[in-house]
Amino acid sequence: MSISKFDSQYASWLKEIKGRVARAQLRSALAANRELILFYWELGESIAVKLNENNWGNKVIDQLSQDLKSEFVGVQGFSRRNLYYIKKFYSFFAEFPVDSLIVPRIGAQNEDGIVPPSGAQNIPEIISCIAGRLPWSHIKIILDKIKDYEEARFYIDEVLSNGWSRDVLALQIKSDLFERQGKAITNFDCTLPAPQSDLAQQIVKDPYNFDFLTLTQPYNERDIEQQLVGHITKFLLELGKGFAFVGKQYHLEVGESDYYLDLLFYHITLRCYVVVELKNTKFIPEYAGKLNFYLSAVDSLLKSEEDNPTIGMLLCRDKNKIETEFALRDINKPMGVSEFVLTEELPENLKGSMPTIEEIEADLVELKDSSE
Repeated sequence: MSISKFDSQYASWLKEIKGRVARAQLRSALAANRELILFYWELGESIAVKLNENNWGNKVIDQLSQDLKSEFVGVQGFSRRNLYYIKKFYSFFAEFPVDSLIVPRIGAQNEDGIVPPSGAQNIPEIISCIAGRLPWSHIKIILDKIKDYEEARFYIDEVLSNGWSRDVLALQIKSDLFERQGKAITNFDCTLPAPQSDLAQQIVKDPYNFDFLTLTQPYNERDIEQQLVGHITKFLLELGKGFAFVGKQYHLEVGESDYYLDLLFYHITLRCYVVVELKNTKFIPEYAGKLNFYLSAVDSLLKSEEDNPTIGMLLCRDKNKIETEFALRDINKPMGVSEFVLTEELPENLKGSMPTIEEIEADLVELKDSSE
C-alpha cells in the first residue's frame, strides 16, 4: 500500500512524527525506558487522534510502520504489531481513573518523581509514574492480559513495589494473584492495632498456589512441608515480599514438653514472626486453638521487645467460611486461615494406563487417514 492511498494530511502527519522520532533520538536514542514510554504515549495519542479525525482505517498503521522503518533504519519499535500495542497503550491508559493511580503499598520504596520532558506537560500522572519504572515488555503483558483498571493498578503497583521480572509478572497474573491477595479469613482487625492490621491483611492470600510441587498420593503434611522447603525460592515468591525463612519443624520447649512448628518465618516489613501450620485436611476449630498456643510460645520465647506480636497462618485443603470466622472470633492472637491448592502427579500404577503423546499422535494420523 503506497502513501498515495491517503490524502495530503497523512504526508504532513508523517513528517511530524518523523520529527518527533528524531528529537527523541537526540534525547536518548530511545534507549532510556523513560523516554521510550513517554514517546510511545505521544505516538499512541497521535495515532488515536488521526484515526478519529480521518477516514483512513486501521490499515494506515501498516503504512506508518513501513514508512517509519524505512526512515529510521535499525530503530526498534516501529513494527506493525508494536504500533498496535502503542495505540492500545494510549487507549487504555487515557481512560485510567484518577482514583486508580498507583498508591505506595507494603514494601514500596520512596522514589523521586518522574518529570516529563519539555513539550510533554499534558502527560497524565499515571504515565509519569510508570515511565522509567515499568518496562515496555511489562506494559504489553498488562495490555494483553488485563481489562479492568483496578486489576491493572494492582499489578503495576506490585511490579513497582517488588521489582518483578516480566516472567514473574506473567506468572502472577496467570495465578490470579489479584483475586487472592488479602482474601484470607483473619482476626487481624481485632487483635492488631492499625495500621499493623491492614498491613498484615495485605500479606495473606486465599488460596495459596503450590502448583510447583510434585506430589503423588498418598502424602501428608510432612511431605508437603519437605517439598515447600525444597522449593524455597518459589515458596517465598508465592508468600510474597518480606518473608525470611527461619526454619522447619522449629523446636520449642514449653515446660517439660517439646513442640515443633511446621514452618517459621520472620516478616521484615511487619517486624514479627510468622508461624505457618500445614493441614492436608479441611479446617476444624481445634486447629486454631493449637496455633494460638504456638503463637503464645513464640511471643514468650523468641519475640524481642522491638518485635510486633507473632502472626499465625493455617493453610488447609478446605474450609467453611462461617465455621472459620466463628473459630477465630474469640482467639486473642492474630491469625488467619487460607486454603492451598497443588497439582498432584498420577500414581505409578495408573501412569502405564494413560496414552503417551506418541500414541495420541499415531491415533490422530490413523483417524485422518481413515477420513480421507
